[in-house]
Amino acid sequence: MKPILNISAYLFTPLNDTAALRESIRSQAMDLSLKGTVLLAGEGINLFLAGAAENVRGFVAWLRSDARFAPLAPKESWSDAVPFGKLLVKVKEEIIRMNHPTIRPADSRAPAVDAKTLARWLDAGHDDEGRPVVTLDTRNEFEVQQGRFHDAIDWHIHKFSEFPQAVLDHREELRGKTVVSYCTGGIRCEKAAIFMAEAGVDHVYQLEGGILKYFEEVGGKHFDGDCFVFDDRRAVDAALAESPPSQPE
Repeated sequence: MKPILNISAYLFTPLNDTAALRESIRSQAMDLSLKGTVLLAGEGINLFLAGAAENVRGFVAWLRSDARFAPLAPKESWSDAVPFGKLLVKVKEEIIRMNHPTIRPADSRAPAVDAKTLARWLDAGHDDEGRPVVTLDTRNEFEVQQGRFHDAIDWHIHKFSEFPQAVLDHREELRGKTVVSYCTGGIRCEKAAIFMAEAGVDHVYQLEGGILKYFEEVGGKHFDGDCFVFDDRRAVDAALAESPPSQPE
C-alpha cells in the first residue's frame, strides 16, 4: 500500500462559528502535518487532505467529535507523495458556489442512488420502474474531458454557477427520464439535484459519493476514462490510483 492517504469529504450542516472553526481546524491539521484545502461556510464543510494514514484518520476522528460533523464520510485513495503543496483553511460564502442561496441541502436532500444500483440500472438501460436512465455530468468541461460515464449528458459548463441556467435551457430534454446527476465526490450533484427538482425536472437523483465512491464500490464499469481531481495527481483511475500522465500524440 502506498504511504500517503488522501481523503475528500463534504457535509452540508449549518455552521454559525466558521471563523473559530477555521482556527481550530487549521491548528489541528498543522499539528498532524496534513496538507490540502478545507472550505467552511454557513452551509457546511468541504475538504481535501493528505498525509500519513494515522494522522489523516486521527484528524477525521477529531472532527467527528463535533456532533455536527459526525456523519462525515470521507472517500479514500492512496499515493506515493502528498499531492498538495500547503495547507489552506478558508471561510467562503458557499462550500461549492452555485449562487442560489435558496438551495439548502442541509434542510432537505434530494433523493440519492448508490453506486451499485446505478450500475444495475445502466446494465438494464432503465430504472426499477422501467424509465430510461441518463447520467448528467455537473462538472466543468475540462474535468469531463478526462473521463465520464458512457453517453453522459454534458452541457459544457465552465463553472458550476452556470449549471442552473443550463438546466433551464435543457430541462425539456430530460422529461420522462430518470436523471442521475454526478460529480467527483458528490457535493455538486447534491446541489444540482435539488435545483433540478425545484425547476420541474421529474425523477432526479444524485449519485451518492460521486465518481470516487462509484469507483470504490463498482470500479470502472460504464465509465470511460479517469476522474479528474484537483491536486497534483490530476486524475485517478477506476482503482483510485494516480493516472499516468498523458502522452503527447
